[in-house]
Amino acid sequence: MSTKFFDDIAPITYKGADSTDPMAFRHYNPDEIVMGKRMEDHLRFAVAYWHSFAWEGGDPFGGPTFERPWHPQDDVGRAKTKADVAFDMFDILGQPYFCWHDADIRPEGPDFATSVRNFEEVIDHIGAKMDTRKIGLLWGTANMFSHRRWMGGAATNPDPDVFAYAAATVKTCMDATHKLGGQNYVLWGGREGYETLLNTDMGAELDHMGRFLNMVVDYKHKIGFQGQILVEPKPQEPSKHQYDYDAATCIGFLRKYGLENEVKLNLEQGHAILAGHSFEHEIAVATSEGMLGSIDMNRNDYQSGWDTDQFPNNVPEVALAYYHILKSGGLGLGGTNFDAKLRRQSIDPTDLIAAHVGGMDVCARGLKAAAAMIEDGGLETALNERYAGWDTPAARAMLAGNLDSTYTDVMSGKIAPNPRSGRQEILENYVNRFV
Repeated sequence: MSTKFFDDIAPITYKGADSTDPMAFRHYNPDEIVMGKRMEDHLRFAVAYWHSFAWEGGDPFGGPTFERPWHPQDDVGRAKTKADVAFDMFDILGQPYFCWHDADIRPEGPDFATSVRNFEEVIDHIGAKMDTRKIGLLWGTANMFSHRRWMGGAATNPDPDVFAYAAATVKTCMDATHKLGGQNYVLWGGREGYETLLNTDMGAELDHMGRFLNMVVDYKHKIGFQGQILVEPKPQEPSKHQYDYDAATCIGFLRKYGLENEVKLNLEQGHAILAGHSFEHEIAVATSEGMLGSIDMNRNDYQSGWDTDQFPNNVPEVALAYYHILKSGGLGLGGTNFDAKLRRQSIDPTDLIAAHVGGMDVCARGLKAAAAMIEDGGLETALNERYAGWDTPAARAMLAGNLDSTYTDVMSGKIAPNPRSGRQEILENYVNRFV
């Protein structure tokens, strides 16, 4: 039964690129075949429960601007109303997945046991709604950064009691994810870092975080969870420095603690920008190591120095991200989660639908552009030509040799480098033909 929150907005349908209807897809056609696969199955869209339904519109300088029927979010009954509204929106958008933190879907109790009971009651309510629909859970996760208990971190907290509380919290979230058929479980260390090194034992905290993640992997196998375990890089905010700084840092961490075959990465556009990278860079790092698990799609305001989590609207950026994803074989069990929120002034329910419609269209355009570039082969041809010298017998012998033999070849005049153009502008012009 509809909650009427969305005022009976009709399900969004594909109307084609010439449509001017703001409540219709212009580019996202779920059944369109792209590189031999349905567009829906490539993109695997998910709605983020936290930004869409739990966030109240506050910022560091002002309180909530959204007035929703489930506010205040401190009662199980209202939590169920929030779930009802969420599934109404899922019905309208028709995306195949959603994602949540535990704190998004249940009210905090006076103690851990009460919070767990609240959580399990709402999970059962959500499970019953999933039973009547095709929608699935892309991933679940635990919010271990908002409550004051997490102010010094979760797995990296100097207090072992907080570590224990974090372990118990993740267990309940993994159980719920498994129960709902989730395809991934994500760990984002929002406060796994430090504010100052004056009171931080970095070595101990990293060891504790490594041990914590090994405990998570052990529990995954114990309960028979077949999904992926993912970690999400972010350099700072709210902590001054976070240990999961970027993709390369996380990969090094996973290898140090023997987790490289058990854990992959959930990469976010906004976090890449905060780390001084592009989304394309972070995806390329992960795919080159076979460690891309899933993505969070959003964007930052480039005039702001923080994580604004806006809906994506830059087709060229999105196209280059999906180019690397498609080249690596696709998202697999992962998906495209909209870790994005409305602006504080966008207070109408229609705004929430329209924001997702626009984001889904941008991703669809980017995906099709990426596929067209792959099928045309221009970038791949240019790349092969640039590195062709490494395919020669002389180059292979050099790599298998030593400094002395290479020195002799250079001194003899056999090797005299003649620089060649990188042709960057020509390649950028090439990309612009598709986007």
